[in-house]
Amino acid sequence: MTEDTIDQTEIDRLYERLDREAESGGYHLNPDVEFTKGLLKSLLVNEARYGYWACPCRLASGSREEDLDIICPCDYRDPDLTDYDACYCALYVSKAALEGKKEVGSIPERRPPANERGKQVSAPASVNLFHLPLPVWRCKVCGYLCARESPPEVCPVCKARRERFERFA
Repeated sequence: MTEDTIDQTEIDRLYERLDREAESGGYHLNPDVEFTKGLLKSLLVNEARYGYWACPCRLASGSREEDLDIICPCDYRDPDLTDYDACYCALYVSKAALEGKKEVGSIPERRPPANERGKQVSAPASVNLFHLPLPVWRCKVCGYLCARESPPEVCPVCKARRERFERFA
């Protein structure tokens, strides 16, 4: 499959599906529909080429194992949304960016160089829960836990807003 063989109907269906899924999970697609559908077309091209949705703005290796971190939604989406109000390729944007309260600019690449990828940061078996590499946040409404720099904008389980999270560990 090439760019020329992807049907517009397929792109439109994918857009509707991802928009629904994103919103139900507390995320937002870029409001520039034409731009967003261009990214979705590239995801479909990468799926045909590699068998997975490699980020359209990064160079994929063709090895699923090597590219796990950049399969959409990539590992860097949430920190990029928190720090820059959009993910690297700008498929996903924050609520503030969606509402026009924040302008999305250039997003720096978080993906480590190839020679540093795959190096797991794992805690030793005797890890102290109060010395984890990332803080753990707990949704006070449903108990959802996530380990990241800051709580998500919206809980993906119960849809409670960021202020309903507390630092758990």
